[in-house]
Amino acid sequence: MKKLKRSARLVEMTQYLTLNPHTLIPLTTFVERYGAAKSSISEDLAIIKEVCEGEETGELLTLAGAAGGVKYIPKYPSHKALPLIEQIGEQLKQPDRMLPGGYYYITDLLGQPGLMNDIGRMFASAFADSDIDCVMTVETKGIPIAYATAAHLNLPVVLVRRDHVVTEGSAVSINYVSGSHKSIHTMTLARRALKERSRVLLVDDFMRAGGTFKGMMDLLHEFDATVAGVGVLVESEDVSNEERLVQDYVSLIRVETVDARSKQMSVKPGNYFDHM
Repeated sequence: MKKLKRSARLVEMTQYLTLNPHTLIPLTTFVERYGAAKSSISEDLAIIKEVCEGEETGELLTLAGAAGGVKYIPKYPSHKALPLIEQIGEQLKQPDRMLPGGYYYITDLLGQPGLMNDIGRMFASAFADSDIDCVMTVETKGIPIAYATAAHLNLPVVLVRRDHVVTEGSAVSINYVSGSHKSIHTMTLARRALKERSRVLLVDDFMRAGGTFKGMMDLLHEFDATVAGVGVLVESEDVSNEERLVQDYVSLIRVETVDARSKQMSVKPGNYFDHM
């Protein structure tokens, strides 16, 4: 039990809530933690709620009753989301990022913890109301996005591998066709990694036709699991709707047109704001 001044208590309560997102915390937890009256804790939570919602950094949901409590839902401020997405888009437009085969070098962006935290919070905001059990991605570049998103949703990460790892025990493997190059690849998932009938959020760094996402969806069928959502950092529009294998998804950045000769491209925000 800590005896703190109200100002210090507000700071620590806010930190406690942000470190435990999407978790129902009984008011008695704070009463016992700070040795304060329940009415004082309720007043503190009202202040935190007002600030969070006023700054658009999150929602504080209160559930009444004996089994009730408070739950913090992280949000990404809309007035900050667009400038950040536009900033990433400007970096993506750098000519030396264009690689053979229509790919783009974004590994340096994925290696920035602060940026990944923001991106993860954006996806957590977009899927805050979805019933999700875990976040899934395919190794390797989608891993930073998956962990950042899962942290803000307070969920585990499930990692699909390109090759079976013997230390993970028995696994389910499937072949899938890359939507962009029509080549066959393999992905595998340990049987112990995912519970059957789970609801899964799929995330990745880049999508053209969506072959990798479609492969993960087919893999989920083997576990009788459900796709609860799909999120991608960058999508390319150089495929037709008929070629695209995934239709329902949230993207942060959209590459519209690319001139391979001049290495110039047109980039705009994805459909993220359509889901907010």
